[in-house]
Amino acid sequence: MKIAIVEDDINLRKSLESALAEREEFEVISFKNAKDALKKLDDSFDLVVTDLTMPMMDGLEFLRELNGKYEAIVITGNATLSKAVEAMRLGAKDFLQKPFELETLIEAIRRANKAAQRIKKVARITPAKHKETAKNEFFIVSSAALERSRQVALKTAKTDAAVMLLGESGVGKEIFAGFIHFNSPRSEKPFVPINMAALPDALVESELFGFEKGAFTDAQAAKPGRFEEANGGTLFLDEIAEMPYGLQAKLLRAIQEKKIRRLGGLKDISIDVRLIAATNQNISEAIREGRFREDLYYRLNTIEIAIPPLRERKEEILPLAEAALLDACERYGFEKKSFSDAAKEELLNYGWHGNVRELISVCERSAIVSEGEIIDPSDLFLQARSGAKSVETLEKELLVQALDETKGDAAQAAKLLGMTIADFETKRSKYKISL
Repeated sequence: MKIAIVEDDINLRKSLESALAEREEFEVISFKNAKDALKKLDDSFDLVVTDLTMPMMDGLEFLRELNGKYEAIVITGNATLSKAVEAMRLGAKDFLQKPFELETLIEAIRRANKAAQRIKKVARITPAKHKETAKNEFFIVSSAALERSRQVALKTAKTDAAVMLLGESGVGKEIFAGFIHFNSPRSEKPFVPINMAALPDALVESELFGFEKGAFTDAQAAKPGRFEEANGGTLFLDEIAEMPYGLQAKLLRAIQEKKIRRLGGLKDISIDVRLIAATNQNISEAIREGRFREDLYYRLNTIEIAIPPLRERKEEILPLAEAALLDACERYGFEKKSFSDAAKEELLNYGWHGNVRELISVCERSAIVSEGEIIDPSDLFLQARSGAKSVETLEKELLVQALDETKGDAAQAAKLLGMTIADFETKRSKYKISL
C-alpha cells in the first residue's frame, strides 16, 4: 500500500515516514506541504495522511483539491468540531488528534484501505467474471426520476454515442458511466476513469495522452496515457469542465481523428475509445464565459443524461442508507445495526448537499460511533453537518457582498474583509464567484 504523508513539521514527518516504512505492507513518501504533494501524487498512491494546519495550502483546501481521488486521514493539533465535520464532508475517513499512538494511525490506515479495496471493485468495473452481476447491481431504484435516467443510460449503452452526464457532486455519475460501459458491447474491455479536477493543469496532458522517455525532466521512461489504457473500451472524463482550455483543442482533435500523440512523441497512435464525460457545473455558462469550447461540448454531448440529486429522490434515501449501514457493519466486523424511527426521520429531512456520497459517509460514521445496535439521531451528526454548510453559505455571501461594494475590485474587497488577496482569491475560486 502506497501512502503519502503531508506534514510541515519535519520531525513528525520523518518519524512517521520511518516508522510506517518499517512495516512491509507500507510504501511511504512524505511531503513538506500540500503544493509539493499535488505535483507528485499519481494513481500509484492509495492513501493520503495530511495535517490540517500547513503553510501555502491548509489541509481542508488540500482535501478539496484531491476531490475524493484518494482515501484520506487527517491529523491535527488544532482540532475543532467544525474542522472535523468539514474534513469528513470532504471525504476524510479518520480525524486523529495529535499526539496519537502510531498503532492508532496504522489501524486507521488499514480501515481506510479495506474501504478503498471495496470501492475499487466497483470503480474499475473490469473483471469479466462479474459482468452479468454488475450489469444491474449499481442502483437501488425506487424513484421515477432515477429510473428514467437509468432507462436512457441502458438504451444509450447499446450504441457507441458519446454521453454527457450532468448532476451535482456525489450523485453517482461514475456509477452511471460504469453502468453504461458494462451494458455495452465494449464491456469486456477496460473502463478507465480520469478526474480532471483532481489533476494539476500541468499533468492533464501527460495523463490523457501519455509521454515518451525524455519528454520532460522526470520522464525516465515512456508511459501510455489514459486513451491508450482505454483502447477498445470506455474512457470516463469526470469533471470535464475543469479541463484546461488550452488542451481542449487537442482533445477535440483526438476525438475527430481517432488518433493521439504522446507528449514528446513523433508518431500518431490510433485509438478506438467510447467517451463518457461528466460535470457538476453549468456547462452552457462555461461556454459563454470562454472557459469551455462549444465545438468540444457538442462532440461530447450526443446523448445528455441528467442525474437528479438525492433530495429529489427521497424514496431512495432509506433503502440506500440501510444498504450502506449493512455494508459498513460487515466491513468493520460489527453486529448488525439498524436506524431508529427518529434517525430515519432525520435522514429523510436532511438536505444531502453531498448526495449519495455524503449519505454513505454518514452511515459509515454512524456504524462506527454508535454504542448499541440501534442508531439514534445523535449518532448521525447531521445537525453539525448542517451548521458547516450554513457557514459556507454565509462565507460566500460575504465575498459577493464585498465585491458588490467595491465594484468588483478583488484587492479592495479582500481589504474590506480583513483578508489577504491570496486567501480572498482562494475562496473566490472555491465558490466559483466571477468578477
